[in-house]
Amino acid sequence: MIEVNNLGKNYGSFAAVRDVDFSVGAGEIVGLLGPNGAGKTTIMKILTGYMFPSFGAAKINNFDVEKEPTRVKEIVGYLPENTPLYMDLNVYEFLNFIADARQLKKQERKKRIEYVINECALEQVIYRNISEISKGYRQRTGVAQAIIHDPQVLILDEPTTGLDPYQIIEIRDLIKRMGKEKTVLVSTHIMQEVELICDRVLILNQGKIVAKGTTAGIGQELRGEHLITLTLKCKEFSPLKQAFATCPVVEKVIKIEELGSDKANIKLALKPDTEEALFDWVVENGHKILAMIPHSYSLEEIFIKLTREEKKSDY
Repeated sequence: MIEVNNLGKNYGSFAAVRDVDFSVGAGEIVGLLGPNGAGKTTIMKILTGYMFPSFGAAKINNFDVEKEPTRVKEIVGYLPENTPLYMDLNVYEFLNFIADARQLKKQERKKRIEYVINECALEQVIYRNISEISKGYRQRTGVAQAIIHDPQVLILDEPTTGLDPYQIIEIRDLIKRMGKEKTVLVSTHIMQEVELICDRVLILNQGKIVAKGTTAGIGQELRGEHLITLTLKCKEFSPLKQAFATCPVVEKVIKIEELGSDKANIKLALKPDTEEALFDWVVENGHKILAMIPHSYSLEEIFIKLTREEKKSDY
C-alpha cells in the first residue's frame, strides 16, 4: 500500500511538488495524470527511493521511503519513463542480471525469468541483443525487469510508450492482471488508458493534486450539477420548457431538441440523487419516457479544465 502525506520537493526556490496527499490500496490501480512539468516523475522517484522529499512523508507497505529506502526497493517494481537497459546484453542476460541484483535464488530465478518472458511476450527476442530489438520490445523488457521479483507494489511511468496498438493492449492486460493483487500506480498521457485500466485517477498540476477520485465523481464536482437527457414521446413541444421548469427536482432546463413529429430530447440539470423522483414526476404528468441518459465530463474534458494553466518545464 502507498501512503503519501503532505509530500513536497523543492529544487532551490522552485517547488516541483507541493503538499501532496493520496493513498493507493492493495488490489487497486490508480492513474497519475498531469501535463509535462506537473511533478509526476518527481513523485515516482520519491516513492521508489531514488530521491528524498524536501518535506512530508511517504510510506510503501508501512516502510518510510526516506528512513528505510532499501526495504522499499525490495518490495517495489519500478519502470522509469526512460527504460533502463544494457544494450550490449541480450534480453535473457539482462533479465538474469536483474534477477541476480534482486538476489533471487537459482531455482526461483529460473521460474521468474520464464514467467516474465511469457507475460511480456518476449519469446521471439529472448536471445537477441537489446540494441537490436525494437522500441516496443525494449519497453516490454523494461516491464519484465520491473515485475521479475514479484513485487507487492508496481510504479510504472508511461509503461506503453513506443508500443504498437497490439502491444499496448497486451501491456494494459498485464497491468490489469497485476492490479488484482498488487498496489499499482501508473502515470500516462493517454486518457483512454486511464479509463480502461484505472480504478481512480489523481490529476496533478504545477506540483499539486487538483482532483482525485473516479472520473464520474470528479466530473460531478467540477460541474456542480447532475445532468440527464430525457427522450420523451409527446404531442406538443412548446409547453415542455415551462412544464419542466416547475418540476421540484430540476435545477435548470438546459436544452430541448425536437426529434421528428412526436419525440423530443430534454437536457436537464437535476438536484443530487433525484433521478427516481424525476421519473415519477414525468410519468405523473402524462409523458412517456423513451430513454433517460445521465451525462458526465469525459476524462479529457476534466484534464483540460484542471490543467489549463501555463505549463512549466519538466523535472
